[in-house]
Amino acid sequence: MGAAMFDNLTALPPDAIIAMMQQAKLDTRAHKIDLGVGVYKDGSGAVPIMRAVKTAEDIILGEEMSKSYVGTTGRVEFRRLMLDMILGDQFDAPRIASSQAAGGSGALRLGAELIKSAAPDATVWVSDPTWANHIPLIGSAGLLMDKYPYYNRDTLGVEFDAMLEHLDRHAKPGDVVLLHGCCHNPTGADFSEDQWDRLVPFLVERKLTPFVDLAYFGLGRGLGEDAYGLRLVFERAPEALVAASCSKNFGLYKERVGLIAVLCRDEATARIAQTQFGAIQRKLISMPPDHGAQVVERILGSGELKRIWLDELTEMRGRMRNLRVLLSEALDVQGGAHIARAVADQNGMFSTLPVSPAQAEALRNDHAIYITNSGRINIAGANASNIPNLASALLDVLS
Repeated sequence: MGAAMFDNLTALPPDAIIAMMQQAKLDTRAHKIDLGVGVYKDGSGAVPIMRAVKTAEDIILGEEMSKSYVGTTGRVEFRRLMLDMILGDQFDAPRIASSQAAGGSGALRLGAELIKSAAPDATVWVSDPTWANHIPLIGSAGLLMDKYPYYNRDTLGVEFDAMLEHLDRHAKPGDVVLLHGCCHNPTGADFSEDQWDRLVPFLVERKLTPFVDLAYFGLGRGLGEDAYGLRLVFERAPEALVAASCSKNFGLYKERVGLIAVLCRDEATARIAQTQFGAIQRKLISMPPDHGAQVVERILGSGELKRIWLDELTEMRGRMRNLRVLLSEALDVQGGAHIARAVADQNGMFSTLPVSPAQAEALRNDHAIYITNSGRINIAGANASNIPNLASALLDVLS
């Protein structure tokens, strides 16, 4: 008998972050700090269910009468409320096509498939570094991928002029530029408003299409501040895409709730793009999961629940901002002023520190501090009591 079909498969290494999560779980040292996985944790280390989410779920449980499919592009009201929240006055509904998606990842893939259908020869440019799954997720749609300079590991800031120079020299009209709307993953280093003001006209003049990944909306400096760049894009650019996630700001990680939207040149093109989203989703997963989107729709559509959610979001954002301040102060006191300034200036859950893979391994082995080999930390994995130890360990391996 010949070899069976699946005998031809070869074993693949586990995802690096997932493997590190398992290693951290097995570590029994009492002083362990897990800064690896990108989820929000409270002061006790738990990933909480938000109060607004729990209340919305209780209401839905009492009212829901069917588990039937909603449709290939999901809930119409969910999409409307999400677009209203992220775009505000720039919500030009007739020119926008949208779809509910299976998380932010699903939204990115739907956007990639739409780009592939519309402009198969386009290159998608991503920041260096970027979220580890951006390139395989978008590239697996068959699109060409390339990188633009973004983060300087010496200054721990954005290399904005180098980015513009690189895109000016190498990107061609019709290419797509993937931008992090706020809370850049993995660095935490964001564009300033002045830089957004320069970037958007640059992209428009060179006929480059912005694709904004809005995975951490509301967890940086505030809803309005975090949406500044996205809203400027949708105000000035003739065409643009946005992929938004509800995993972090609503804590709906496993429910997989996301939104993809495309701004078209006119209403007729938007209607065509809407049919494309339905066909693409049908091809990939048929119908998006509904429960989480129903929860978000209920929260955003209710004045009281939205107020509770906004209060909780403010608490989460404030906790991470406070941890950044504490870590910055602890680093500064212990001789790490350069890193201290960057940690305080960066936004959201992540920072990328000037740590080598060997130093990251030393942190794990010698100090029970789990960070990725890239130097990325999730500040939400720390708490006020272990920040001094974290700062001390970081400076120990860096010395």
